[in-house]
Amino acid sequence: MTQQSEGVVVYWRPGCPFCMKLRLRLRFTRLRYSEVNIWRDKEAAAFVRSVANGNEVVPTVTVAGHPMVNPSKRQLMAAVETYAPHLLA
Repeated sequence: MTQQSEGVVVYWRPGCPFCMKLRLRLRFTRLRYSEVNIWRDKEAAAFVRSVANGNEVVPTVTVAGHPMVNPSKRQLMAAVETYAPHLLA
């Protein structure tokens, strides 16, 4: 399974402007995270559909196993502070 229960995973797909925006903003943080292209990973696409009412809405992000569909950088960082503050070091 591509979802990581302890870290941050950003599920994205090529050409998605919302994905590009979030991924660019995250590059200017100290947050450690991984990225999964749902067009190259069928399990990841199925996971995204499972948390987005059957749709492949991206970016979808998990923070220590807690899914977030299309979060803002602020929402994502707040979730990290709550569920995985060790990732900010």
